[in-house]
Amino acid sequence: MPFNYEYDKKLRIGFIGAGEHSYRNILPCFQYAPVELVALADHHTERGLAIARQFGARHFYPNHKAMLAKEAMDAVLIVVGPDSEGRPRYPELAGETLRAGFHTWIDAPPCSSVSEVTSFTEACINSHKYIATGFKRMFAPAYLKVAQIIEDPSFGGVSSFSLRYPLSLPPTEKRGDSKAMSGFLDFVQPYSLLVRLFGECEGFTYLRSPVSGGAVVNLRYRKGIVGTMHLTGGQAVTSPLERLEVVGNGANIVVENGVRLLYYRPGGSRGDGSMGRIESYIGPDDHAPIIWEPEFSLGQLYNKQLFLEGYVGCVRHFAERLLANEPPKQGNLVEMVHIITLYDRIRNGKESQWISLY
Repeated sequence: MPFNYEYDKKLRIGFIGAGEHSYRNILPCFQYAPVELVALADHHTERGLAIARQFGARHFYPNHKAMLAKEAMDAVLIVVGPDSEGRPRYPELAGETLRAGFHTWIDAPPCSSVSEVTSFTEACINSHKYIATGFKRMFAPAYLKVAQIIEDPSFGGVSSFSLRYPLSLPPTEKRGDSKAMSGFLDFVQPYSLLVRLFGECEGFTYLRSPVSGGAVVNLRYRKGIVGTMHLTGGQAVTSPLERLEVVGNGANIVVENGVRLLYYRPGGSRGDGSMGRIESYIGPDDHAPIIWEPEFSLGQLYNKQLFLEGYVGCVRHFAERLLANEPPKQGNLVEMVHIITLYDRIRNGKESQWISLY
């Protein structure tokens, strides 16, 4: 893949936010994307100036409004923390950047309710600009390989799946409190992966454990797919965060800890059918499972956290699509609406009851 300095054409961008997340995970992605950092804005002047210098921004602004008014840019990326009530600040900020005439990329979660999506929709329509959200799992290499495998006819089509992710759902009486729900708002990240792999679900049910707030969400899709999100609130902090398994027809694929991928290929058999008389568990090589995992001994791009988690893919996709005069394909407004709608339905829906999204 090309490095930033090797691109002939670059997207001129402004950046709002110079916090630790931006510093660790987003700004370093620019080394591998076709972008030119024109200006950076942050209200913490000393920190913002230092970070602007480090990442090569031509100008720094302590006020983002001044940057929007003065700079000639193609797009703006916004990465800021929530407000004092735990709500994402993107609806207001992205509304400003879109109305100012700039395509906009925001980090996830984009907002805290479906009602807030209106500000994005209206601003996009009025400005004729695009918005995208950084749903990083849509671009993680392990999950991109899953997407490729399940589309192959040999997989037999997806029949079911399970996704494990540590989240606690607050009790019903606290779900109107944005602070109490701020942690569960991270639900949009694992669910965005399911949207990338299987599209929009048609409805779901859920059950919650009062012990730790852990929950099981059972989803159904029009394609005939059924699946479970096991939200493992209460798990050990030393435990891997996530595990995905997708089952086809005679094949299945597993991703452990977001990086270790095991593909149990179709074909093969357990012997001649004589129960109890098979002496070896090792079958023929052409049907043996395939295992992929990164090595961490060499300084390769593929073992960098920025690539493994999908951050680079998010940023590069946004820039490359705009440079090609095309709308973002992943993390776009349509996907954002569906993802936040499902989050809203869990928050406001009743346990054990079927909740339709259509």
